[in-house]
Amino acid sequence: MPNKTVFIASDHAGYPLKQQLCRELGKLGWEMADLGTYSEESCAYPEFAHKLCAKVLENGHKGILICGTGTGMSMAANRHSGIRAALCTHEFQAKIARAHNDANVLCLAGRVTSPPLALALCEVFLEQEFEGGRHVRRVELIEI
Repeated sequence: MPNKTVFIASDHAGYPLKQQLCRELGKLGWEMADLGTYSEESCAYPEFAHKLCAKVLENGHKGILICGTGTGMSMAANRHSGIRAALCTHEFQAKIARAHNDANVLCLAGRVTSPPLALALCEVFLEQEFEGGRHVRRVELIEI
């Protein structure tokens, strides 16, 4: 059974989707640790990516980052050693990001991804375990 604590953060463009996901994932038993932003007022996405990545690295929980396209958050998150952030738009991507790549942060596109799809992506990502085995060496090669 995976740890049920999830860090989540967004910028202003991802705020509405973040609010929906916090409600829906909370109903499914996930403990959502919301790290901001707390409104649709314009803000800088890297600040929230860095805040979430520090918490993920410190606590070992998974994280979810949301901005308009998901691209900026994934770029900022992947600057952190030990973070493997995956921008996913399909459930298969979310599954393999965890199973083969041991991704610990899911990035979503708040202006592109529908709430039902975003919830499905989160569920797959949060429930899927890393398969290990032949994938361990490959994941270790990510770190430089």
